[in-house]
Amino acid sequence: MNKVDVIVIGAGAAGLFCAIAGGKRGRKVAVIEHANKPGKKILMSGGGRCNFTNYNIHPDCYLSHNPHFCKSALSRYTQWDFMELVNKHKIPFHEKTLGQLFCDEKSKAILNMLLTECNTAGVEMHLDIEITKIEKQNDDSFKLNSTHDDYVCESLVIACGGLSIPTMGASPFGYKIAEQFGIKVWPTRAGLVPLTLHQHDKDRFSELSGVSFESIVSCNKTEFRENTLFTHRGLSGPAILQISSFWQPGEAININMLPDLNLNEELKLAKCRYPQKLIKNILVDYLPKRIIDTLLPDDVSDIKMAELSHQALNKISDSIHQWQIKPNGTEGYRTAEVTLGGVDCNALSSTTMQANTVYGLYFIGEVVDVTGWLGGYNFQWAWSSGWAAGQVC
Repeated sequence: MNKVDVIVIGAGAAGLFCAIAGGKRGRKVAVIEHANKPGKKILMSGGGRCNFTNYNIHPDCYLSHNPHFCKSALSRYTQWDFMELVNKHKIPFHEKTLGQLFCDEKSKAILNMLLTECNTAGVEMHLDIEITKIEKQNDDSFKLNSTHDDYVCESLVIACGGLSIPTMGASPFGYKIAEQFGIKVWPTRAGLVPLTLHQHDKDRFSELSGVSFESIVSCNKTEFRENTLFTHRGLSGPAILQISSFWQPGEAININMLPDLNLNEELKLAKCRYPQKLIKNILVDYLPKRIIDTLLPDDVSDIKMAELSHQALNKISDSIHQWQIKPNGTEGYRTAEVTLGGVDCNALSSTTMQANTVYGLYFIGEVVDVTGWLGGYNFQWAWSSGWAAGQVC
């Protein structure tokens, strides 16, 4: 029987950070991970450079059925606190765009930092172990059966993530533990994920695969300004990933392909200056030719500017500033960066992450119904929620 003060299930960002915080308090902490290595998602994040936080962290950048829940943890362990730790370990980093902070080199630098901190804090690492049963005992401790050994702990922290990227080992394990102890779990769905198109749109835009453009994408009174990318299955790019967390099946999204331009005014000027030019040859000054060839109706593309009425120019302008398309769905958990929904925040303490009805049981990170925007927000939630639980578990 392995007896420790704290068991953290999951050696991802939140789990490792919680273990560090608990270990620094003198608690005997063991991290149990079903994979054969810790931090696999950390290594592949940010294109291998780990977008570990953002200058602009704010509670409004998180989705939850309880939008106030994340405020306490985010305010007590901030992006500046994590950056201080990164600087302490002399890891060079840079701002890529919109406050997003990336390692100059490999994501492994962040994982090595966390493992070094774990080692310093005396954290035990148990890898390649499956938990088969969890029981709450009469003395309020937890007994865990596994494929390797049995464990007993005073505090049990669930940090095993959500359902995104199953090839990295994602599973519903954390949600099942919550349900075992009578804790509500909100329905889950893929977030920060590419959108797929209906077959007729997929056929129409298949030739545009690989083409990207600056855009403002909006849906449900929310908008994001970043690149949109056509893929062979639909739409991706940062703006699409962002809006995917707000989009619901059956809804359309609106895309402004020229957010810095009043195309209607430009076309009217062009009609005066270049009356003999074809409309398609005017538009290629603003957008990739392949987009113009696909979006512009065949009966319009070869018309001279002088022959187009102001009403026709308005219609063309609207089709580019307010392009509306109805996605068929998403790429799903296979490529999703996060999982929306999860353990009900109202069942947890926002200060400690402890379950209100189960003493000693904590939920942190992605398994909780808190989902950040693209750009380091979800890592910061992992650090903040892990730190909060680590102060008391």
